[in-house]
Amino acid sequence: NEYKSYLSFTHMDRSGFFKNTSRSDENRKNRQHQVTQLRKDRRGEQISKRRQVIEDTTDDGMAESGGLTNSVELIDTHQIKQIFLESDANPDKVFSAVQSCRKILSKKSHRQIDEVINMGLLPHLVHFLTLDGSPELQFESCWAITNIASGNPLQTKAVVEGGAVPHLMRLLSSTNAHVAEQAIWALGNVAGDSAMYRDFVIESGIIPLLVDMTASTTASITLHRHVAWTLSNLCRNKDPPTSIESLTKMIPSIRLLLSSEDRCVLSDACWAISYITDGGSERIQLAIQSGVVTKLVNLLEHHEISVISPALHAIGNIVTGKYEQIQNVINHGLLSHLSKLLFHQKPSIQKEATWTISNITAGTPTQIQAVIDANLLPYLVTVLTRGEFNCQREATWAVMNLTAGGTPQQIKRLYSLNCLAPLVRMLEIHDTKTMSCALSTCYNILNNAYKISKAEGNRIAVDFEACGGLDAMERLQRHENRQIYNQSGEIIDRFFDEDVAEDGNEENVPPQNSTNGRLLFVPPNNNLNISV
Repeated sequence: NEYKSYLSFTHMDRSGFFKNTSRSDENRKNRQHQVTQLRKDRRGEQISKRRQVIEDTTDDGMAESGGLTNSVELIDTHQIKQIFLESDANPDKVFSAVQSCRKILSKKSHRQIDEVINMGLLPHLVHFLTLDGSPELQFESCWAITNIASGNPLQTKAVVEGGAVPHLMRLLSSTNAHVAEQAIWALGNVAGDSAMYRDFVIESGIIPLLVDMTASTTASITLHRHVAWTLSNLCRNKDPPTSIESLTKMIPSIRLLLSSEDRCVLSDACWAISYITDGGSERIQLAIQSGVVTKLVNLLEHHEISVISPALHAIGNIVTGKYEQIQNVINHGLLSHLSKLLFHQKPSIQKEATWTISNITAGTPTQIQAVIDANLLPYLVTVLTRGEFNCQREATWAVMNLTAGGTPQQIKRLYSLNCLAPLVRMLEIHDTKTMSCALSTCYNILNNAYKISKAEGNRIAVDFEACGGLDAMERLQRHENRQIYNQSGEIIDRFFDEDVAEDGNEENVPPQNSTNGRLLFVPPNNNLNISV
């Protein structure tokens, strides 16, 4: 199969969501007063549309799936239209024309889709879906419509406005398994186009039929693959998101598919859960109550990256929820799997694992302690020190969250792992948000040390200067970003001013943007002319 990319895999959004020690929804919404940074993520998206491609155009349709279709000589769209318009055309001739149309649409180009639509062939293909006495013709027509729906939004719109969806829905109950499977695929492409078409497919009654197919003990792996992928498309898109009512109907089937041994089924079922959980605490709770957390955690040990990645992404979404929801995942043994994933051969998995930890360290001190007890801090500092850059950036957020919400002893434990030097090196990059996180972390470590004792503070201040920290602060006093300028100046004034060194840090007044003496991360002004 060829896949048509609909949503970017690499786009990520660090929106300004914060956590504090209160568990109430009201206080969680009052985010401007909070210290730690909770980061929603929209990086990992599966492909929303799939085109069925046969590289060799002499291959036939249902013969691929065990059917009886014979291969034919390929004819062009003008000849196809002429045959379709013949009122007394021989059925075999019509079939050959439909098969030629399907083969044209199976090529790796959207140009052929426009050609078929502009030639007026789509209404004929929709009509052929109604011919129950010719399942092979239905199959070829359904395949052709599947590939038209795999195209751009205007091409998918042509399928919907051409009246194909009701006929495809009816074919889900076809006695011919190949026809039913192809109809699922076509509807999955329609649903993957937009929230509007997703809801149209749902309102057409697809969910009960997919639920029955999932529960069938005689269903083929191919059928379950189509069902899992279509269910994931029915859960995706957020403007607006799928209704809670619809998700409630689908999630037991998705949970059942998570017990499959097939890689494709598992991957799409995990993506479905990741879409469900990327929508707030209520939707996260729906996933937790369905019992999928244990399955997701266990799938982190799967041998296929295509399964590990969406499973980890779904878990990462869950730990952006309420503290009790984070604790649920911790209780299911998540932390014991993360050390291995932090050094996975695939950088994207390392990044997801580090991102997940960063949202756990945005939790309570008890949850931060669970990260420490799982011995994840040494691995995290290693990633910060010599990981791939995107992983280092995630690690910076993770340690910043720890220093903003952890206890003095937890922060001291982080410092003992020699994290200052890599944090100072992160100040040499051109990503001002990450630089600000690194500055906040350095401030919090220094401030925590002086709270323990003057001697402890002086010792860490010396270490900070030795690894180039003070030089970096002085250099950043010339930075064009005001937030970076202010943060670096705050560190100099508070910890390296001669009067402060003589009097002791305990007598100093906390800076204006702080909570309990810890520096509050404020996202830099994105309106400034800065290379990010």
